[in-house]
Amino acid sequence: MIHSAGIHHVTAICGDPRRNYDFYTKTLGLRFIKKTVNFDDPGTYHLYYGDERGSPGAALTFFPWAGSPQGRVGSGETLATAFIIPEPALAFWLSRLTQKGLAPQAQKRFGADVLTFRDPDAMALELITTPGAAAIAGYGVSDVPAAHAIRGFHSVTLGVSAPADTAAVLTRGFSWKEERREGARIRYTAGGPATALGGHVDLIAAPGAAGRQGVGSVHHVAFRAHDDSDQAKMVEALHPLGIAATEQKNRFYFRSVYFREPGRVLFEIATDAPGFTADEPLESLGTALRLPPQYESIRAKIEAALPPL
Repeated sequence: MIHSAGIHHVTAICGDPRRNYDFYTKTLGLRFIKKTVNFDDPGTYHLYYGDERGSPGAALTFFPWAGSPQGRVGSGETLATAFIIPEPALAFWLSRLTQKGLAPQAQKRFGADVLTFRDPDAMALELITTPGAAAIAGYGVSDVPAAHAIRGFHSVTLGVSAPADTAAVLTRGFSWKEERREGARIRYTAGGPATALGGHVDLIAAPGAAGRQGVGSVHHVAFRAHDDSDQAKMVEALHPLGIAATEQKNRFYFRSVYFREPGRVLFEIATDAPGFTADEPLESLGTALRLPPQYESIRAKIEAALPPL
């Protein structure tokens, strides 16, 4: 069976793109790694944040859809997006988030310290301490030292009506394993090092009303495929579950297929290559508007429609 090494990226919906940019770069200290457009709707931005190079497992992306209704939490939605921090960074982040007025809540989960809070659009975020995280390179900025920096994804928490059906996608489609249970939460884990980025998905039964995507909600969760061949084999592994993915779409920085898992969360399988340095060098990531070749002929029109960041 082909194995997915973990979460590739998470894409969410925000309102004001400038507020989003300020929060994720200045408050959370993530690197702005790509300023481009929604390939299916080039009149709107697609903004990418992550570690120094936007490694698979570290890229959080946003569609800024100002004026859209607020998302509603419920079944078929991502309930929280969690990041890895080193264990010694807990006090730093508790103090920082409190000073920023984000009212972080501290809790324990599977023996780890967790800080929960929300971004300016009310998207649920978490920071989770992870042994060995300090060995992962951190991207430091002026007031977030590299030693305390967010490393990348820890997990997502999905609210689904029938966790066993969603679990079948993770275990039979992606070759993940059930790791442990705590109350209503069931954790599934990719193989590989315990500190690998994006190596966990938590499932919680949410049999109530369906959620609604909107500002402050996650649009989709993408999982890693090493290359096109592995992606195709992962798609094939979904067929016995009655799941058919879309045709492959070239997203320039990776190639993707999409499907809705049985709990109605939108999943993507994205290739690791070619990565975010495909159209600009590492040192200047995110400094200019990058467009896929099919939109270069209307660059002036696109630039005129987009607000400055």
